Amino acid sequence: MPYLLLGAAQLAVGAAAIFARYALGGAGPLAVAASRLAIAALVLFVISALRGGVTRVTRRQALLLAAAGAALAIHFATWIASLQFASVAVSTLLVATTPVFTALYDVLAKRFVPTIATTAAFGAGAIGLLMVVGFDTAAAPVPHLAWLGALLALAGAVAIGAYFVLVREVRASLGTRAIVTHTYGWAAAVLVAAALLARQPPPPLDDRAAWGGILAMALISQLLGHTAFNASLRWFSPSAVSFSTLLEPVSAAILAWLFLGEPVAAPAIAGGAVLLGAIAVVLRQEGMQADDAT
Repeated sequence: MPYLLLGAAQLAVGAAAIFARYALGGAGPLAVAASRLAIAALVLFVISALRGGVTRVTRRQALLLAAAGAALAIHFATWIASLQFASVAVSTLLVATTPVFTALYDVLAKRFVPTIATTAAFGAGAIGLLMVVGFDTAAAPVPHLAWLGALLALAGAVAIGAYFVLVREVRASLGTRAIVTHTYGWAAAVLVAAALLARQPPPPLDDRAAWGGILAMALISQLLGHTAFNASLRWFSPSAVSFSTLLEPVSAAILAWLFLGEPVAAPAIAGGAVLLGAIAVVLRQEGMQADDAT
């Protein structure tokens, strides 16, 4: 059962890019992201109301959660926007580089001394990144702007890295449901405001494909997928769960090939393998540092 749960989480989260492609057929990226987070936040608020209300937090916790929500909003806005220009495989792979940026933050902000393996992983990751972006443009929706899609996906990776760093400050004192209820609520508020300012309305009510994609992202990828990841921590270590997320770009690429007919160039596959290997090394080093700290 634990392995089935973790595998189901991989499929649910990996399919988010496929769902987003359908959603983008009826609305802009800000509207799609706002709709996704608003639905997910609404479900969590209803659950909290049925269980006695949203968990109260201190002023410091509230500020950290609000900042984390804003970072989450940026993550979804930039990543979903990247799918307008880059292929599903490239977008999902690049947004999975978050562990590299969180490790870099620890090196720069917390003055952790990087190991030789981490330093080598940074260099190998850069080479893999160049191979992916440079060779995989055939399947991009807008080939001459594939580089813009890559930059937006990387921005999404940095933003979700900031989210994890901020949430890390309150995780010891707050449960997962309290954290996601607050952060999803703030992210939804930021995205709704941004969509209104950008004049991006939600899809028409009769656009079944777009709303199907949005509902699938909110209910399957967001609530079920990410909740399953958190639930799997009962049986697996955080390092094991982090390593399992390296399968997301692989499952997304396979789903994109099956359902969208998006091919992946051979040099880009090689670059992706190098990049995933570099992320795996960084995750392993982070796990070892965490074990040493305890």
